[in-house]
Amino acid sequence: MNCNVSLQIIPNVPDTDLYPLVDRVIAMIRGSGVKHVVGPMETTMEGELHALLGIVERAQELCFQCGATRVLAVVKIDCGVGGVTIDEKIAKYR
Repeated sequence: MNCNVSLQIIPNVPDTDLYPLVDRVIAMIRGSGVKHVVGPMETTMEGELHALLGIVERAQELCFQCGATRVLAVVKIDCGVGGVTIDEKIAKYR
């Protein structure tokens, strides 16, 4: 069943490293092959919940590997009977 998981990741790194590290997380999400939409405050992904939560875990690990001493992750999950899609939520705005 398709779910949507939105991830906002806030690593504790120097300000000059913040956007480059967030860019690396987004690149990791892109490389995972899941459907996703990058927004100004979070990235929303579409797929199986277990796989998406694995991506959330990998995002945190990546931040630690890149020098973050702490990582705050804000995660929103939307699952429904029959699944949910990004398109059903935003198609009328595109």
